[in-house]
Amino acid sequence: MRKAKFNIGDVVRHRVYPFRGVIFDVDAEFSNTEEWWLSIPEEIRPRKDQPFYHLLAENPDEGEYVAYVSEQNLIPDTSGEPVHHSQVEDFFTAFDPERNAYEMPVEAIN
Repeated sequence: MRKAKFNIGDVVRHRVYPFRGVIFDVDAEFSNTEEWWLSIPEEIRPRKDQPFYHLLAENPDEGEYVAYVSEQNLIPDTSGEPVHHSQVEDFFTAFDPERNAYEMPVEAIN
C-alpha cells in the first residue's frame, strides 16, 4: 500500500478542474461507491489503487462543497491563501500561509 502524498490540513488544487480545497480526511485507496466511480467518464476515471482525499473545496463558479479526489488529480496549491469554506473551523484551528496548510486542534492529533 502506498503512503499518501498529502496530509490532513494541506491545501491542494485539482489538476484539471478549477477548484482548490483543504484535506480533512484520507482513504488509503478508493472507498466510495461503484456507482460514483462509474459516473466519471472512462477517459479520465482514476485508478482505485491510490489514496483518495476528502476536501473542503471551493470553486469560484460553484461556491463551496465537499469533494472526493484521487491523488493523481491533486497538486499542491502554492497561493498561500486560506480556503474559504464554512466548515474549515469545524476541523482546523488556524491557517499557516508559510506552510500553506491548516493546523489541527491538539486534541485531534493522535
